[in-house]
Amino acid sequence: MDVSIVGAGLAGCEAALALSGLGISVRLIEMKPARFSPAHSSSNFAELVCSNSLRSASLNSAVGLLKQELRLLGSVAMYAADIASVPAGKALAVDRKEFSELITKVIENSPLITIERKEADKLPCDSDDTVIIATGPLTSDRLAKDISDRLGSSGLYFYDAIAPIVYAESLDMSKLFRASRYETGEGDYLNAPMDRDLYHHFVSEIRAARKVEPHPFEKMSHFEGCLPVEELASRGEETLAFGPMKPVGLVDPKTGVRSHAVVQLRAENSDRTLYNLVGFQTKMTYSEQERVFRMIPGLQNAQFARLGSSHRNTYLDAPLLLDEFCRAKKCPNNFFAGQITGVEGYVESAASGLVVGLMSGLILRGISRPPLPPVESAIGGLMMHTRRPPGASRKYEPMNVNFGMIEGASGRSGKSKKPEVAVRAIDAVQKWKKEIEEIVKTAK
Repeated sequence: MDVSIVGAGLAGCEAALALSGLGISVRLIEMKPARFSPAHSSSNFAELVCSNSLRSASLNSAVGLLKQELRLLGSVAMYAADIASVPAGKALAVDRKEFSELITKVIENSPLITIERKEADKLPCDSDDTVIIATGPLTSDRLAKDISDRLGSSGLYFYDAIAPIVYAESLDMSKLFRASRYETGEGDYLNAPMDRDLYHHFVSEIRAARKVEPHPFEKMSHFEGCLPVEELASRGEETLAFGPMKPVGLVDPKTGVRSHAVVQLRAENSDRTLYNLVGFQTKMTYSEQERVFRMIPGLQNAQFARLGSSHRNTYLDAPLLLDEFCRAKKCPNNFFAGQITGVEGYVESAASGLVVGLMSGLILRGISRPPLPPVESAIGGLMMHTRRPPGASRKYEPMNVNFGMIEGASGRSGKSKKPEVAVRAIDAVQKWKKEIEEIVKTAK
């Protein structure tokens, strides 16, 4: 009794460890380093490519609640994130290299997990073996085509963008100030203040900059939660000032005043030798990125460790193609996990992988209908998103976890109510975990 998992990203690693925790052998297939996607560069597992932030750590946010639920369930992503964390105010950000290395080490040291470094280019529909496809939004073209051909997918996709990273030693610290929004004392972010004139000039240059254009046959469809900065700039003169450049809660200690707009830089690693331009994912050409971003105060001589880019992300029409356990309806021995199912974000991908690992493992152990995660929890609400068809006039789209997904949380948008939702969710997840443990004991 064993399972093959294709893809060693966050979802694949979580699924592998969930299965091994049930005593099931796993064959983890990863195409790196034989072949890399356009956004990956490391041979380690669970490589973070878009940002080093796992977003809010507060239980007053849905993603913060999801993190806590994952900790209760023994998530390897949360284990690694808590060790590899770097200062980021009220967010949980990590040293990417350390984070990936920690997860890789855990996988390599698991006695029930065998690693195969090769590319999988076909969906094994004709096999009786259980397979989990966790290849993420950058699934290779050949495998994506085979999945589409076999499952009848309409080939849904969107474009994602990543932000530049600069070397700290190339920054002019005299023009920056350190602060976290609304916090006093030394903060976790570097802030580049802009007055009104510089801001408007900066926005006009972003709009005018040359962009990397898609192929003629490609229709650009960006995920709203990770829009390129130039797309935001095109929506209005002040859009950036109310978005990633909002100055609210940030006062320059040199002047004692709040600027018209602020660019924030977040540490990429624990040594603070690298900084990410927060919210500045882009599809500008490389030369234009260097020109435009050096207009930011303190970045006039910036050296870039990585420039931004845009890439195609593929995902399935999950409510149409998958059942409640994330099995392909046309190939029931094939499960899907992670961003390819339409969950968006690092933490969400890890959550999907962990759930699918548990579900597939319990089914293999003879439990035909294992208990699904509770819908009054963040993890249960997220998985429900992959099973609930959108309205007739809408198409299924990737989504981050949010309180609107959690049953019983609607109408509780006030901060004072969110702790109640969190308490109920955590209690429900603890009960679900115990239920699974009892099922496993009985099945032995």
